[in-house]
Amino acid sequence: MTVDYRSHTVLVTGASSGIGAAFATALAARGANLVLVARRAARLESAADELRRRYGVRVEPVPFDLALPSAGNDLRKAVADRGLAVTGLINNAGIGSFAPFLDADPERLAAEIALDVLAPVRLTAAFLPDLVSNGHGFVINLAGASAYFPSPRMAVYSAAKAFVLSFSETLWAELRGTGVTAFAVSPGATATEFTTGMGPEAGVLTAGKVRRPDDVVATALAHLERRDPGPSVVDGRTNRLGVLMNRLVSRRLSAAVMGRVLDPRTHG
Repeated sequence: MTVDYRSHTVLVTGASSGIGAAFATALAARGANLVLVARRAARLESAADELRRRYGVRVEPVPFDLALPSAGNDLRKAVADRGLAVTGLINNAGIGSFAPFLDADPERLAAEIALDVLAPVRLTAAFLPDLVSNGHGFVINLAGASAYFPSPRMAVYSAAKAFVLSFSETLWAELRGTGVTAFAVSPGATATEFTTGMGPEAGVLTAGKVRRPDDVVATALAHLERRDPGPSVVDGRTNRLGVLMNRLVSRRLSAAVMGRVLDPRTHG
């Protein structure tokens, strides 16, 4: 479909770095106004200044902790107080950890669920009614290739991404005919700060060829611009092939294979 980005105000979470920052740049270059959300206020303000200068669009930085239970309503109010009406929502913010479940910090796992699962649900619930009421807009949720695989050492993270994938695909079906598009984009290993924050052994995730944030964004926006976007898209040919092959084997074999792939000793 034809997307006139100049008619959109897009809220991007996790916008201070990585894939979120790449979304912000790509959308600003296309003429969209932006609401950038992340916890790092100084970095967010710097990014907003740069986008305004380069592209002449309105960019509102909103430092915010998306793990708060009231995140959806509070953020919706913060946007309304700035006189903005969001027409596009990109739920990109997330954290992960890389360790056997028995060794993981329960508080860290709870934080993963809050940010990776609850925040997208809360924000979508807060902003979607206005999108549907206006018959115009989109919701893009960041799932991940790990949503399709059992992922030993990333038990909670991969389960969270599986939730996001299922949630997004269900929204896609429910929103047919409303004028609002919803889908999930699933990156694999991507060159961002995200992996370094998962722990010292998470380097196995980027041991091979990795995608760039710009690649992921290009995949997502190309999907959005299709005549009839589907409920989900996997970024990168290798990742798409891996997802396809995984569907052809048993869950037992898939879990065993991924256990070896994600074992740091295998790469030692």
